Amino acid sequence: MIAIFYLVLQLLKLYSYVVIANVIISWLVAFNILNTSSRFVYSVLEFTYKLTEPIYSKIRRFLPNLGAFDISPIILLLLIWFIEMCMKLYVAPLIF
Repeated sequence: MIAIFYLVLQLLKLYSYVVIANVIISWLVAFNILNTSSRFVYSVLEFTYKLTEPIYSKIRRFLPNLGAFDISPIILLLLIWFIEMCMKLYVAPLIF
């Protein structure tokens, strides 16, 4: 049970890194620092997009339209942080 607890925590941390990578890469593409015609850049962007977009779309349904600003990654990172804290505060004492 302890191994599953730590595995879930590490998966949440890894997913938060994917979200941050997606944000950084999308900014670099938007400011023409990275070119999507490069196969490596395109494949990394597509990989992070496929991992994050299903959750982003669910979060965007509840957010108002802010025009060019997309705060769904921030909401997702806060949600991941909240889940991690709840697991450490409420689930960990039950396991240990």
